[in-house]
Amino acid sequence: MTIASPTSPSSGSGTASVAAPTSPLSSWTRKHLLGLEDLSAAEIMAILETAQSFAEISTRSRKKVPALQGRIVFNLFFENSTRTRTSFSLAAKRLSADTQDFSTSASSLSKGETFIDTAKNIEAMGADVMVVRHPTPGAPHLLAQHVKASVINAGDGAHEHPTQGLLDLMTIRKAKGRIEGLTVGLLGDIVHSRVARSNIWGLTKLGAHIILCGPPTLVPRSMERLGCEVANRLDDILPRCDVVNVLRIQFERQQVGLFPSVGEYSHFYMMTEERIRLARPDLLLLAPGPINRGVELTPEVADGRHSAILDQVTNGLAVRMAVLYLLSGKMEARTTQTN
Repeated sequence: MTIASPTSPSSGSGTASVAAPTSPLSSWTRKHLLGLEDLSAAEIMAILETAQSFAEISTRSRKKVPALQGRIVFNLFFENSTRTRTSFSLAAKRLSADTQDFSTSASSLSKGETFIDTAKNIEAMGADVMVVRHPTPGAPHLLAQHVKASVINAGDGAHEHPTQGLLDLMTIRKAKGRIEGLTVGLLGDIVHSRVARSNIWGLTKLGAHIILCGPPTLVPRSMERLGCEVANRLDDILPRCDVVNVLRIQFERQQVGLFPSVGEYSHFYMMTEERIRLARPDLLLLAPGPINRGVELTPEVADGRHSAILDQVTNGLAVRMAVLYLLSGKMEARTTQTN
């Protein structure tokens, strides 16, 4: 398979010329991306640097390279998604792969077919990559043990969401020029958040100090074992933060009421203009979608000068292109072995 360089200029009628990306495929040995917990700092940086190369493609008039031409990427989403599913589909198409979305409601799962049998049938149709979102923690890891295709975790329950963690890291790095030495606040429903866990692993490995903040029921002291500081008063920690990542209250994962009311939560933890004035002038504000305006942050803050929310979406496309691209080396190895 010929790999096109993400940084090569494309001609008016053809595709990009052939060259190696910023992070050579020869240095990437993983077949799957299941989480950031298992990645080294060097592997995380390899993805970020490759993603930075791919970010340039979105500025071209011709937004395609032939890196995954002839490959098939299946999106297996067992939970609803807007940004992640669309981003992976677009990332695969920009790499010239064929894509197919899997619909749970229209599948044989409703007839009793198992998750693994469904995946094996999809693999029999030629799937090279399976992008999996599932409400059960560990589902992508289980799938990776039963299929030859590469598996990418697009969110498994409250466990991890590695590409969201990576795009958050990319956004911070582009805005601040570094991650090491920064203080990053993760605010909100930490206990139910797969985004928080991926952020924790990634930020810690790259040298950031993390403060987890929210009500004690959503940020238990036991989370200090992950190497994070735990705080329950937002106003106290804001002056110390270089970055605040505002996480959504995940009502769908809560079995009981973990705070008296939405109004009380917003009173103590919503990012407002008044609270922004407590923070550093160059505070960077992140929020993985969907955002609940008027609950976790006000519209003025969400759309204000500190916000990088739409930058996260843009960077997510580059990150997912990079992940698919890096895994393509493992796809090539499998194809060579079977020919």
